[in-house]
Amino acid sequence: MKHTTRALIIGRWQPFHNGHYEIIKKISQEVDELIIGIGSSQRSHSLKDPFTAGERMMMISKSLENLNIRYYTIPISDIDFNAIWVSCVEALTPPFNQVYTGNSLVRELFTEKGYVVKKPELYNRAEYSGTKIREKMLNNENWEHLVPKSVVDVINEIDGVGRIKRLNEKDY
Repeated sequence: MKHTTRALIIGRWQPFHNGHYEIIKKISQEVDELIIGIGSSQRSHSLKDPFTAGERMMMISKSLENLNIRYYTIPISDIDFNAIWVSCVEALTPPFNQVYTGNSLVRELFTEKGYVVKKPELYNRAEYSGTKIREKMLNNENWEHLVPKSVVDVINEIDGVGRIKRLNEKDY
């Protein structure tokens, strides 16, 4: 029986952009299956985390539908107890044998639990940054070329740019 290589990658995906797309495409060439964790899934409707877990799942699934990738998207909430966080992730996901992350805390927690942890090569990080994309939305700058077309469609469907602008309004 063939051993399946299944990896976990967790991100906030706020929004899912072309850099994320390229990282997932590259990882999918290294593993049989990929678990895409929607990190901080309980967070939404803030300038840092404007999109809901469901909206982020739509962005990812619509972006990856034309690729030959076997994947699962799983919402993963933050818990304020790092020592048991990996166990919570394990309870929410199919079994996996490796983890991809650029986050030093996540890397430490999974390494302590004995997982093979790899740091994905960031794809053009200077251009592809969720923070910069959200700032461009807020400032009426061109952002659409930084995300897959399907993400533009999702953001337009939910009026994501309008949401970000409304969240930035000051109360007097």
